[in-house]
Amino acid sequence: MTTSIIFAGVGGQGVLTASSIVGKAALLSGINVVMSEVHGMAQRGGIVVTEMKIGDAKSPLIGRGEADIVVGFEPVEAYRALSKVHEGSYVIVNTEPIIPITASLGDSPYPEVSKLLENMKGLNVIPIEATEIARRAGDSITTNIVMLGALAKLPIFPLEKEKIKEAIRQSISPRYHELNFKAFEMGYEAAKL
Repeated sequence: MTTSIIFAGVGGQGVLTASSIVGKAALLSGINVVMSEVHGMAQRGGIVVTEMKIGDAKSPLIGRGEADIVVGFEPVEAYRALSKVHEGSYVIVNTEPIIPITASLGDSPYPEVSKLLENMKGLNVIPIEATEIARRAGDSITTNIVMLGALAKLPIFPLEKEKIKEAIRQSISPRYHELNFKAFEMGYEAAKL
């Protein structure tokens, strides 16, 4: 069996770190994993997408209607990934937007998050205040780890929670372990299925 996952966000949100942690957890579990990354035009604020397949797969690329899970670090980026989902897909959405400069200047509107979520009806949508939860954990920089906690709770996610935590332990400086494990557990608890 293969699980197809899309991680979508903007530069500076830790999308690549989160996806590499999941990749490492798959390897620690002895499960095949393939992934690809797409970076936007800007290091911070540009679009960042990782497509990943865990299981029996040769190519990481995910076609229309093939994604089992979307992990949306930013609401609009989660919405953009919806062309790749199917009826049974799970969509985890961080509800805190990152307003692009064009919207800040009034050149283009940023949609209301409630309307974006409303347009996702019919899917297994899990809205989560990941950035706020990360702040409560101790630092908003752990938003990506909060999202991994929510991901680990999904019934179709093929990796054990403890393997994700071990991958976090191996990927992050020891002085930040306690903070990140707290953020991970808070994300796990906050995910309402």
